Amino acid sequence: MNDWINNKLLPPVMKFVNTKAIMAMRDGMLFSLPFTMVGSLFLLLSALPVPAWSNWMMSVGLTPYWTQAFNATMAIMSVFAVIGIAYSWVKNEGFDPLPAGLTGLVSFFLVMRPSTPVMDGTKTVISAAKAPVLLNGGFIDRTWLGGQGMIAAIIIGMLTGLVYTWFVKNNITIKLPDQVPPAVAGSFTALVPAAAITAGWLAIYAFFDITTHSTMVEWIYKVIQTPLQGITDSFGGVVVVALLVPFFWFFGVHGAVIVGGIMGPILGSNALQNAAIVKAHGVAGLTAANGAHVFTQSLLDQFGTVTGSGMTIGLVVFMAFFAKSEQMKSIGRLSFLPGVFNINEPVLFGVPVVLNPLLAVPFMIMPLLSMGSTYWLIKLGVLPYLTGVQVPWTTPAIISGFFVGGWKIALWQAIMLVLSFFVYFFFARKQDQILFAQEQAAGNADHAEEAKDAATKEKATA
Repeated sequence: MNDWINNKLLPPVMKFVNTKAIMAMRDGMLFSLPFTMVGSLFLLLSALPVPAWSNWMMSVGLTPYWTQAFNATMAIMSVFAVIGIAYSWVKNEGFDPLPAGLTGLVSFFLVMRPSTPVMDGTKTVISAAKAPVLLNGGFIDRTWLGGQGMIAAIIIGMLTGLVYTWFVKNNITIKLPDQVPPAVAGSFTALVPAAAITAGWLAIYAFFDITTHSTMVEWIYKVIQTPLQGITDSFGGVVVVALLVPFFWFFGVHGAVIVGGIMGPILGSNALQNAAIVKAHGVAGLTAANGAHVFTQSLLDQFGTVTGSGMTIGLVVFMAFFAKSEQMKSIGRLSFLPGVFNINEPVLFGVPVVLNPLLAVPFMIMPLLSMGSTYWLIKLGVLPYLTGVQVPWTTPAIISGFFVGGWKIALWQAIMLVLSFFVYFFFARKQDQILFAQEQAAGNADHAEEAKDAATKEKATA
């Protein structure tokens, strides 16, 4: 089985993961991480899952300021994505990446136009049908700069990076003498590819405007992104993601990075839409009726990979306080503090969990049990929807649970952490017995060898 997976299954998977498109998307999305964290902080300030806090913020007039900061960071994640992906694609090809990133931004703005009705409370000031006239006034519709424009931003960023690289590779650029300052020469190098790409996206904008009376961004959202989010935001999507992360880790491949690189934009879009609902209606308005999503990035982070992929804190606790073998005791004590901060590589490679069929069972069961049960409890209304807040990945469990969903989520996260001890217990105890027996056998062999050496020396002396 190991041979089949290593020789047949993993090579095509790794080949796909290392394609230019996936690498550009993975690296490009990382540019948005600081702004996600900053935006989450301001979202927390305005909509902490404590009604008294939210009401106080609103009463003293601070909420609009926190919302302004959120609007300028987390709410425009598609802007960061399109710049970062085009930038990363060209950088990975070995060329000056900044002009490509800026060309991606121009392309993204070029294919969209205002289409969201302008509201004054519940009163429509300008209808969606008339919203495009705002384009002449220089308005940019913020609706498509966040989660709803994410897939379009990814596609535009990739195509812009691809085409820009083709122009530069084939020397279809304006070259200036070496005496010209690099900044000036670089601007002229980008001139031809930027002009061609801009003309191309303008033609695409005109095509959608004439044939559909809409935009490419809206079409992608309706035809591609909405179905993808619907498929992901299901129990089947939870099961697949929950199993894939530990599955890849079992073979020593960073499952969270692989799955996150592919699923991150969709789960991030789900989280952004939840955050937009919180911004518009408050935490109380985060309901299915308002379009809230159950499966967001926080569900994976806080109930699938919290304390590390596989939720190995239960294994660490067993090793640190209940194991008999020196190997498991020492690794458990060394891994306890990193595990609190969601770092578990010492456990995965030290016990090891990687390529260990015995520990693979709880390693895969625990995330599935945690994420699956959380999904249904949110769906049934027992637990609240997650707000869309993103916390730094090293934030300790329970604290992170409170920030993303309030005290109920924090309490449920604590229950899952306790449960992880019992899920791992019988398998960990068996592993400990095996290692302890090996250590005892090795110790007896050493004692026998020492006794033999002593006897030999005594005989030689006599």
